[in-house]
Amino acid sequence: MKKFIKEFKEFINRGSVVDMAVGIMIGAAFKAIVDSLVKDIISPLIGLIFQQDFSTLSASVFGVNIMYGSFIMAIVNFVIIAFVLFCLIKTLNTLHHIGKKKAEEAPAEPTTKICPYCKSEIPVDATRCAHCTSELN
Repeated sequence: MKKFIKEFKEFINRGSVVDMAVGIMIGAAFKAIVDSLVKDIISPLIGLIFQQDFSTLSASVFGVNIMYGSFIMAIVNFVIIAFVLFCLIKTLNTLHHIGKKKAEEAPAEPTTKICPYCKSEIPVDATRCAHCTSELN
């Protein structure tokens, strides 16, 4: 049992578990913001178009109210969250690639040079040409 508890403590203390927990908490806070955006701003704007509170639209089937307006608002909510996440990830990927390009763009130092006498390719640190045996500076 002690081994089980020890393994559980190691699992909980891993960085990835803590990162995941932080991500879930931020996601929940972000969801509240998007829900408010949809409920308080977008839904009333859609209501102006239809001259009705769109989120309260419903249909009665055999005495049961089907709240299709609320469902459509949930779809709008999902699309907004997906769009914002897409933009965020696209921005992060762009920044990541910019950082990589700057690191890759640094020109590598040449490893060879051209002999001034015979025009053969020789190592940069050579003091004598291997082809024409001329002494190099």
